[in-house]
Formats: sequence, structure tokens, C-alpha cells
Amino acid sequence: MSDQIKYLLDETAIPKAWYNLNADFPTPMPAVLHPGTKQPAGPADFEPLFPMELILQEVATERYIEIPDPVRDVFKLWRPSPLMRARRLEQALDTPAKIYYKYEGVSPAGSHKPNTAVPQAWYNKQAGIKKLSTETGAGQWGSSLAFAGSLFGIDVTVFQVRISYDQKPYRRALMETYGARCVASPSNETECGRAILAKTPNSPGSLGMAISEAVEIAVKNPDVKYALGSVLNHVMLHQTIIGEEAIKQMEMAGDDPDVVIACAGGGSNFAGLAFPFIGLHLRGGRKRRIVAVEPAACPTLTRGKYAYDFGDTAQMTPLMKMHTLGASFMPPGFHAGGLRYHGMGPMVSHAYELGLIEAKSYHQVKCFEAGVQFARTEGIVPAPESTHAVRCAIDEALRCKAEGKSETILFNLSGHGHFDMQSYINYFEGKLVDQDYDEAELAASLAALPEVAA
Repeated sequence: MSDQIKYLLDETAIPKAWYNLNADFPTPMPAVLHPGTKQPAGPADFEPLFPMELILQEVATERYIEIPDPVRDVFKLWRPSPLMRARRLEQALDTPAKIYYKYEGVSPAGSHKPNTAVPQAWYNKQAGIKKLSTETGAGQWGSSLAFAGSLFGIDVTVFQVRISYDQKPYRRALMETYGARCVASPSNETECGRAILAKTPNSPGSLGMAISEAVEIAVKNPDVKYALGSVLNHVMLHQTIIGEEAIKQMEMAGDDPDVVIACAGGGSNFAGLAFPFIGLHLRGGRKRRIVAVEPAACPTLTRGKYAYDFGDTAQMTPLMKMHTLGASFMPPGFHAGGLRYHGMGPMVSHAYELGLIEAKSYHQVKCFEAGVQFARTEGIVPAPESTHAVRCAIDEALRCKAEGKSETILFNLSGHGHFDMQSYINYFEGKLVDQDYDEAELAASLAALPEVAA
């Protein structure tokens, strides 16, 4: 029997097209609405924020969208990413399950985020844009867009959630190394930032707030466009390169996953791995269990309401039908900064509503425990976000052990934790505690959802 660990594709196998799950959904997604008229938004409504090519991808329904050659050329810096068999973890768990992981931490920025940062920067460059504004939580997205901006000569301003700005100085330094300007959010640079600080001077910030600031900069400055690292359809589209490669690599391994797992905040790395497998099922293939894993302190799928909501705190974005905790929801300052978002991407939310995926939530101490076990067996220190997927994969493997089943588990290791070591220090010193959201605040946030006629 083979004891192979790595399954590697040649550069020529980098997918030539992104996969669009919109083409295979059994029922179409709800329309995005204009926040003022509450009527379906058209391309013109997005033009202050995005170049037209990305707007067209946002509303596209064709199954495959070609990846431009200049983008594929950049992808060669790290793609195809490896598929790994976690044999040492399997042995440590004494499980009959087979555990594989797709490792996205090999990108220059250390996560899956460059998969969409590079095409977004390239499409903006083609449209003559020289400046981009964006937000970031943990800094994975901000550093990825900073990297992409450096390749295409675009100035990048990143509004980083204040608590992550303070917790992760090295991620901020990486953004600055790539040439971006990093601003702690909420800030005094925007109207919405000043309003938040006037009300809450020591606000830890949230992704919703940082999005508001970045959007405001783009809306008020015609020479600036906005870039988003998750949530929107075109971002999910770009990330499907992960799952497309994984399907080929699982075939190389002579295996096929029974369970597909990824952590989920806005949904991009989850969609990247899961959507191509969901597409196989919807086109007549076998049904797998597809599991989105989220933090218990910000449980968007497992606790949120499926409703129209704003993507940002200041309510500047179009209204999207998604699982949401409410745009005003303030999650606790737990360490998985990339998962502290009040809403789940509309495509992921729609898949959940259709019963195509499951969702689980975990507190952070159990996730870091799993991350440490993974590091001590497989050698890779996962990012705090990725530890959620590791936790779920371990639990599924232990379930297989209890049931005496030999199932195949595939999860997305979406990034490494080399810039998150303070989180691990806190864990080892016993300072990392499980945090819960305030039920009264959640109720108030959900009560304030915008009213939209059914």
C-alpha cells in the first residue's frame, strides 16, 4: 500500500477557468437590493466600488469563467498548492479515517487570499485604477491585496480592525513591506470612523466597521476603487481554484472525500474548497457531507438569521440576502480575526438554505488545542482561523474511530499561523479563554435588520 504524503500537480495543471456554482444551483439566488429603493441593484449601482469586469463576474451565471493568462502567470508563484495526507495525525488519533488537507499557506502572503487579490488587482489595473481601499481582520486579506498591489503598481490602503491591528503587529509590518498603508479601524480618516469613535472611543473595531471606512474612501474618491476579500460572489468564484485542484489531486491519490471541511467567516476559503465538490453533486455525482466551521463567538450560520442585511456597520453597501447576526453586531475580540464578521457570503448562505452544506461552531480553546496537536504531528502551525477546520476534521476522525468506519476526510488548511504566535503564547500561558457573544446585543442587532418586503 502506498505511503505517499504529498500530491503535487504541475504548473500546467493550474485551472484555466473558475467554477461558478450559480450555474448549478437548483433555485436562483435572491437578488441584491439597492439600499435606498430596495429594488434589485444593477451594474451601475456597483460602479463606484468595482471595475466593470468584476461587476459582471458578480452577476454571472455561466458555469466557467476564463482566468486571464497574466493572472495564471502570477499564480505560478505558488499554485498548484499541495494536497497532503495527514498520516501522522491519523496515527496519533488511532483512527481508521483517512485525513487529507489542501494547504493554502504556501502562497507568498501565507493564506488562500491571494487567489482573489491577484485577479482583483489585475482587473483594476486593466481599468486604469491606481488606488484601492480595503479592510482586513487578522491581516491575511490585507497582506494579500498589498502583495497583489505591489505586482501591478497599485497603491493600497488597508483599514485593519483595531484589535487585530494591536494583536498582530507583524501582519501589519508585512502589509507595509509590500507597500500598503495600514490604518487601525475605526479611525479618524472617515466620517463613519469618527462617528464610531465619538460614541465608543476605545472600540475594538469589527470587520463591518472597517468595511464601512474602506467603502467610504472609495465612494468619495473617483480615483479609488474598493476590494473585498470575502463574502461577494466574484470572490467565491476566484477561490474555486482550490477545489478544482483538489478534485484532480484526490483522483491522483485514488481517493474521494466523504466529508469536506473548511472554516467560514465570510465564506471565501470554504467556498473555494467546497463549491466545486457541491457542483459535482448537483450535476449528478455523489453527495458528500460539506461542513462549514465557524467560531461560537460569532456563529453566523448556526445562530444568524437568513435575511437581507447590509455588509457593513455604517449601512453603505447594497442589501444582500445572507445569514447574518445584524450589521451592528459586535463580536468579542477572540483571536480568529478573519472569522469576526457579522454576515456569511450570500452564495454560502444560499447553499446552506438549500441543505447542500452543514454548519458547526466551536469555542477557540478547543480549536487551539487541535492546532497544537496538528503542529506536533504534521509540523505546520495553523492560523487561528484554520484551527477551526482542524478541530472539526479531528472530531470527524474520532467519530469514525468510535463507529469503526474508514471514511475519507478533506479539509482546507487556509493559512499558516506564523504571524499569530502571540495567540499561541496566550494559549500556552492559559490566558486564552472562550468568549461568548451577548445575547441581548444579538437580539437588538437582529431586531434592527432592514425591513424588506417578502
